[in-house]
Amino acid sequence: MNIFFVSLGCDKNLVDSEMMITSLRKNGFVLTDDIEDADVIVVNTCCFIGDAKEESINTLIEMGGYKEGRCKLLVAAGCLAQRYHNEIKEDIPEVDLIVGTMGYEDLSEKINEALGGKGVLESLKDIDYLPTPLTDRDSMSGGYYAYLKIAEGCDKCCTYCVIPKVRGHYRSVPMDNLIAQAKHLVANGAKELILVAQETTLYGKDIYGEKSLPKLLEELSKIDELKWIRILYCYPEEITDELISAIKNLPKVCHYLDMPIQHGSDDVLRRMGRWTNREQIEKTVAKLREEIPDIALRTTLITGFPGETEDDFEQVKEFVKKMEFDRLGVFTYSREEDTPAAEMDGQIDEEVKEARRDEIMQIQQDIAFDKSNSRVGEIYEVMIEGRLPDEGVYIARTYMDAPDVDGYVFIQSDYNLDSGDFVKVEVTRSDEYDLIAEIIE
Repeated sequence: MNIFFVSLGCDKNLVDSEMMITSLRKNGFVLTDDIEDADVIVVNTCCFIGDAKEESINTLIEMGGYKEGRCKLLVAAGCLAQRYHNEIKEDIPEVDLIVGTMGYEDLSEKINEALGGKGVLESLKDIDYLPTPLTDRDSMSGGYYAYLKIAEGCDKCCTYCVIPKVRGHYRSVPMDNLIAQAKHLVANGAKELILVAQETTLYGKDIYGEKSLPKLLEELSKIDELKWIRILYCYPEEITDELISAIKNLPKVCHYLDMPIQHGSDDVLRRMGRWTNREQIEKTVAKLREEIPDIALRTTLITGFPGETEDDFEQVKEFVKKMEFDRLGVFTYSREEDTPAAEMDGQIDEEVKEARRDEIMQIQQDIAFDKSNSRVGEIYEVMIEGRLPDEGVYIARTYMDAPDVDGYVFIQSDYNLDSGDFVKVEVTRSDEYDLIAEIIE
């Protein structure tokens, strides 16, 4: 029986999709790239912010149209399915099976049951249940990198965030399982592993009694064919000296850190329920740069949080100029029901949120372009991502560039290179966020 799969949302959701697909394959289902050839369509949904909910709903409705052809079953899985299962049953009648965030283990069984039954079937496990991750899952990234989800859920409970309500409390994946996953992914071609969780810095504290990310990095570094290890989603208040030392001293760990900060005003950070303040953030950034001078720092900010004043916004702008982050993304605040922030006074018009976002992005653009230009003449080892055959140009990434969110290096070369190869290049010029380089080795 043929399955067509749609994975929406973040990289953590992508890992869940990979788990589902691997489980389905092991139970006799065949993955197809041709939606017209699908007997079953699975949509792994997202509901983190309003735009993600809208995309998930629209995708479910669109996929429902294929039931007029060969498709016999439409499955809504993941975050939207967990949070809005009643609404999906009522408003999207094309959906036959609803599977929550922790339900991939028995997905094959539920699909077979739904195929033989009538009405909408639900599979909603406790959000604090932790499925045993499959150690033989296959990557869907499309490149020579793979994501390793090291924990599930979150205990931070930021006032704007719904994740604890759909993903449960923080639960670390046992280290032996992660090492087995990593070895399988590397044996199947991954040269880079990207560690993800709602918060990676707390890894292991719940099951080992202490933050164990440095130990995990050490163990992953022992995998021979693995070249790069990249860490995303490190909350600044949880970054320890031990973690900084591991990033600094383990050669396979990229000098790169994604560190969500969300704001530069202490008043807004407090209302957000963040566990840090601007002074602590600045000290953490200073320590990282002192210990690891070539570290690339990425962060995210939110504009238009309830009660954000003009003075708060001016503080954010000043903060961005002062910090000069290598990479920075900005989201407008999304008012999510059942969150404390949704009930706060001082809700801000969308136009103001967007204007503030655009202003910060303009400031960051100037910083990013200057940083790109400063790299002309530098030598980097890069990983080949692919080739533009008509132009004879290879596409690559440096250690400073996470897939899909950061920049690229474009290399004009007659060398016969394969995706996943590593070569040394010299940057000859910059082009906005990207670099142009030539091979030297």
